[in-house]
Amino acid sequence: MSYEITESEKETLGKVAVLMGGTSAERSVSLNSGAAILSALLELGIDAFGIDIGENAAVQLSQAKFDRAFIALHGRGGEDGTMQGLLELLNKPYTGSGVMASALGMDKWRTKLVWDACEVATPKAFVLENNSDWDSIMQALGGLAMVKPAREGSSIGMRKVHSSEGLADSYAFASQHDDLVIAEQYIEGPEFTVTILGDEALPAIQLVTTHDFYDFDAKYKANDTQYLLPSGLPDYAEGELQKMALKAFKIVGCQGWGRVDAMQDNEGAFWLLEVNTTPGMTDHSLVPMAAKAGGLSFPALVVKILQQTL
Repeated sequence: MSYEITESEKETLGKVAVLMGGTSAERSVSLNSGAAILSALLELGIDAFGIDIGENAAVQLSQAKFDRAFIALHGRGGEDGTMQGLLELLNKPYTGSGVMASALGMDKWRTKLVWDACEVATPKAFVLENNSDWDSIMQALGGLAMVKPAREGSSIGMRKVHSSEGLADSYAFASQHDDLVIAEQYIEGPEFTVTILGDEALPAIQLVTTHDFYDFDAKYKANDTQYLLPSGLPDYAEGELQKMALKAFKIVGCQGWGRVDAMQDNEGAFWLLEVNTTPGMTDHSLVPMAAKAGGLSFPALVVKILQQTL
């Protein structure tokens, strides 16, 4: 039987604005997420409409008539606390984490500092600058590093590097996307992601790619990327990863829903990479995949996230 909600539940939710698009480098991904969410809401008979967020978001939202917002924006301007702050000022309930957690979660460097302080395992990292000592940084990171713009998503601007020259080149490349760039110790081993829904960690997914790492093309273009669900981890290890991800999510102050990404080293230890406070929500994204394994269809997942705003 397909998922349905009652007339009184629809009435309680009122008019829903699905915020999508935005002006970040992840605009195209956001439009896909927003379209999938909006389609699910309309199929359920919920009074919903989409807003393609542009440069004048404050004007767009102050003129629109809605009771609550489903944020399907990815990256800066939507996932970094600014949209959440605007909705707070407009006194409109919205999905996902609040202003502080959204801002912190968007910043990979500061998220790592908080996790470090709370003794959550995260790979060693350095902030890169024009005059960085490339040799000593590569040596400190064990000769293999991942260079990342600290406030971009979808693996945009990321490169895996094996040398000091590569580190300098990749810093120049990443700094086109963000003026805060980090080099992180590369953990050799399988990559996992854990979806958080409310106070529950859903089944972990192992990401297997033929690419050098799980980059933008592996996420959105390749058709040979594998998503292992069950994850292939023994039960005790998966339980440990879920517990660690949930703890890390709460330490950042996140709520509602999100995703925590992790690596596992050769000794079996887990290392957390980042938290996503507004993950992708197309019908083939990781969160819907994990929800399905946990017994939730895509429409049921969308409604569950939305009902958290009540």
